[in-house]
Amino acid sequence: MASQTGLTGPERPPHFTDDAWIEVLSAVDRTYADLVVYQEQLERQNAELEEMRTFLTAILSSVSDVLIVADRAGRVARISRSVMALTGCTEATALGRPLAEMFETGERAVLGGLLQMVRDRRRSTGLEANLLTATGVEPLDVSIAPRLDDRGRVDGFVLTGRPMGALRKAYAELTDSHDALKTAQAQLVRNEKLASLGRLLAGVAHELNNPISFVYANAHALERYAGKFETYFARVQEGAGREELIALRQSLRLDREMANLREAIQGARDGAERVRDIVEDLRRLSSDGSGEKTVFDLAETVRIAASWVMRGMKQPVALVMEPLVPAKVLGRMGHVQQVVMNLVQNSVDALEGRESGEIRISIQTEGQQVVLTVADNGPGVPDEMRTSVFDPFFTTKPVGRGTGLGLSISHKIAQEHGGSLSLAEGGPGATFRLELPLAEGAG
Repeated sequence: MASQTGLTGPERPPHFTDDAWIEVLSAVDRTYADLVVYQEQLERQNAELEEMRTFLTAILSSVSDVLIVADRAGRVARISRSVMALTGCTEATALGRPLAEMFETGERAVLGGLLQMVRDRRRSTGLEANLLTATGVEPLDVSIAPRLDDRGRVDGFVLTGRPMGALRKAYAELTDSHDALKTAQAQLVRNEKLASLGRLLAGVAHELNNPISFVYANAHALERYAGKFETYFARVQEGAGREELIALRQSLRLDREMANLREAIQGARDGAERVRDIVEDLRRLSSDGSGEKTVFDLAETVRIAASWVMRGMKQPVALVMEPLVPAKVLGRMGHVQQVVMNLVQNSVDALEGRESGEIRISIQTEGQQVVLTVADNGPGVPDEMRTSVFDPFFTTKPVGRGTGLGLSISHKIAQEHGGSLSLAEGGPGATFRLELPLAEGAG
């Protein structure tokens, strides 16, 4: 019977039938096949584990930050090469060492408490701690995270730390860059203001010439009046008679000159006050506005800035100031003046060569915001350029007529004051809206 089935090997028990024996051999074959599959799976898993071990070793070797892996009891299980470089110890001497002992004595209790908190709450925490190194201590910004096993239980901890020296250096560099940016922005504002003031020189000269000429003319009149009074009082001192003094007074027309004297003094005072006001406006206009923020009246600031731009115009343009509602805002007045000057000057430039040019300025309050509107009846801004008007160096003026920074700087100044500058829709020309928050208690 064995020769017919082709079976070899140990002789089967006499009570086994052929079917039973075939079932045994089939089971052996299946078991062997399963063993082969299990062996292949085991080999793949071993390869994956080896690949993961190589990967983790590469991470521990290449990471620049401090990286320490600890077990559930808080003893060191793995350390990165950066830790070895800082502390001067090897992985063999560090393994099994309490994690807290790698830090300054005064911080060990705190670190132990944090490990317990991480174990209980299963979430990361952080602190600043001093790692003991071969040359002293290294301040670290430390983060401690739980390490979980396959059942979700805390099986250890992962501590990462970045040297505070590098962070402080990066922060210092960021601070220096920020200061340099603020300085550059302030310089740009000053440059734009100087360019605006340069365009206004002709208007300033004309404004100053009128009151100065008035004062000069009245000074000549006062000199003439002083000569007549000196002649009269000299005769009084010499003992001239009453009749002579009356005749002298009439010939010198002292009664009329007395009234003229008062007018001359008043005229000289008015001219001097006009010069004082012009100088005061110029002082406000030229202030860089880089100091502390103050509360000021936006309406008065707009009036001064717009008036000075209009004084320097070379073409006839009508400036219509609709009732400017007094509005107190908090900010740097010099910077806001520059925004107004930029907007008005842009409207003036847009109206160049046009007849019946008109610029309308209005101030309104909307809730806790004050809205300044500067509109002109010029050609407006083409649709394809509306999204670019606030970009740095964008300008539609001929070469040499503008830097393309006016609107960009104005937009930035508005944002720094908690407001916005936008190009409004509609209108025959361009309409710009400057929105600023009202000062606290001014609403």
